[in-house]
Amino acid sequence: MNAIAYHLDPLRGLEGLTTRAQEVPEPGPNQVVIRVRAASINRRDLMLMEGTYPLPATPGIIPLSDGVGEVIAVGDQVTRAALGDRVTASYFVRWIDGPQRLAQVAEQYGANFNGMLATYALIEQDSVVHVPEHLTDAEAATLTCAGVVAWAALTKPQPVGPGETVLTVGSGTVALYGVQHAKMLGARVISITSGPDKAERLRKLGADEVVDRSRTPDWDEAVLELTEGHGVEHVLEAVGLPTLSKSVRSAGYNAMITMIGATQMSEGRPFENPFVGPYLGIRRIAVGSRTDFEAMNRAITEHRLHPVIDRTFPLDQAVEAYRYFRDGNPFGKVVVTMP
Repeated sequence: MNAIAYHLDPLRGLEGLTTRAQEVPEPGPNQVVIRVRAASINRRDLMLMEGTYPLPATPGIIPLSDGVGEVIAVGDQVTRAALGDRVTASYFVRWIDGPQRLAQVAEQYGANFNGMLATYALIEQDSVVHVPEHLTDAEAATLTCAGVVAWAALTKPQPVGPGETVLTVGSGTVALYGVQHAKMLGARVISITSGPDKAERLRKLGADEVVDRSRTPDWDEAVLELTEGHGVEHVLEAVGLPTLSKSVRSAGYNAMITMIGATQMSEGRPFENPFVGPYLGIRRIAVGSRTDFEAMNRAITEHRLHPVIDRTFPLDQAVEAYRYFRDGNPFGKVVVTMP
């Protein structure tokens, strides 16, 4: 198969994903070229397509922030990668560590820097991250967005510790990583999901207790019962505003709720004031830094964690992969593999 790259023209739906022939990029002094082996889709990629993501997609951009590949060329000032290394890129092009600044948020692969849905990817040296050796290419291609945001949610500003309880709300990829990371950190995990099949899968993944909201609509009361009325110390809120009030009622004194989900309230649905009730903190975060990514990878390596993959598609079926991710209700990551 000849080298190709997908390009995104936003606001045109799946018809806005088209392919073009691709030449091998020429790296600048501080750039690395990889031959991509696999890439994966996140909710943000649909939002970029729909024009609902906070950072608009540059028309014609190569999409997807998540991918992994083999280094095939490096610039003459590159020291963070060598030919043959298996690497990925951090979500933000230049956020290495420390407080996140707006200028760092404004530079993202797959949005305004070309991403991973291609035969070749050109990444900046500051973004280079080596992936755990025990992971397959498909698994390693899922880390950048969902993996890192779940990790940052549970390790900042204060890491989850043994004996604490983490509540994960939802069963998308961030919530799944949240279950896995929380168990690595020694926490008890209570998960909220939407059906018996997902509930069983979450138990197998490591959740200590699972509440099926289709059977228990007042799942916040169930969480309080499971915690003997104390509530949980940490909430990974991976749905959004529709479930926030129940997350607040599930939380204990001085708990931390981290908002990841972007689902908005439907029209006419009342919104409860989240600051009436227990004393707690609510924050929103935007993925994590390269340093967060590297710390996560060390933990993944130590614990031999394997990401959850729902389905893989070949590169020439990337549009079908997007469609399945959008419409197929996957449990785990949807991955595109390269020939």
